[in-house]
Amino acid sequence: MAFALDPQVAAALEPLAAEALPAPAVGDVAARRASAVETFAHFVSQLDPVDDVTRADRTTTARDGAPIELRWFTKNGAPDGPALYYVHGGGMIVGSLDLYEPLVRDLVSASGVPTLAVEYRLAPEHPHPTPMQDCYAGLVWLAEHAAELGVDPARIAIMGDSAGGGLAAATTLLARDHGGPALARQILFYPMLDDRTTSPDPALVQFLTWTYEDNVTGWNALLGELRGTDDVPAFAAPARAFDVSGLPPTYMDVGELDIFRDEDIEYARRLAASGTPVELHVHPGVPHAFEAFAPRADVSRRARADRIRVLRSL
Repeated sequence: MAFALDPQVAAALEPLAAEALPAPAVGDVAARRASAVETFAHFVSQLDPVDDVTRADRTTTARDGAPIELRWFTKNGAPDGPALYYVHGGGMIVGSLDLYEPLVRDLVSASGVPTLAVEYRLAPEHPHPTPMQDCYAGLVWLAEHAAELGVDPARIAIMGDSAGGGLAAATTLLARDHGGPALARQILFYPMLDDRTTSPDPALVQFLTWTYEDNVTGWNALLGELRGTDDVPAFAAPARAFDVSGLPPTYMDVGELDIFRDEDIEYARRLAASGTPVELHVHPGVPHAFEAFAPRADVSRRARADRIRVLRSL
């Protein structure tokens, strides 16, 4: 039987498809950045207003001495204890705290878990290892300031979506190999893990919201001529990791119609085989970022409820 879009998700995507501009060429980062602004405006327009979350701006210093912006979000009246470290998506080339802030506020309001979000620098202006090092610097800052933030350092989780999921997975590997900070859980939404996912699957092409051309553009920006070679490090593409043991319990979800489906399933399988507790959801009939495009679809509500459940378990 052929793949098909979930009917509720298809209905939400239909008006967007009608208004879509021609797909940008491989390597056209500027066009993808311009499109991202409109896409995120659409995402935000579908969110309910949040008025119970407070933001505090902080900074840390990257390995190369550059300042890294951090934003600390807390739900008014929520008790101290756990914390979430959030790494936004964007294919390694787009995305920002400004674009993601409404989504993070919504997550904090729903879960009650205070969250630190990091403004890591983007490729191609800042190729690997800069984005990963920026993310690690933010995590170190959170652990070092846990006491003043009212955070239990044994209850810090890391979360990321898409490229942010890949960077979160890389940061988790780096934290393991550098003796900390300790992480209680990694929570990855359709993470971008493998630079080798570039050969189109004809069964998926008509459904994609993140295309193979987008993926080639993102990985080329991050890795340049290294992409696809045997020299790509695991801290850039976590699917390359030889050893995935010793990692925290992991939650992952991905859509059936997402080009990251197979790499995500394989990473979850390897984690489980290494002895890591894993919860994996492969949602039928949905593409990349399905819950942002169609937040009121039943499948999106289920995915959101599972993510909030995992956060509250901290």
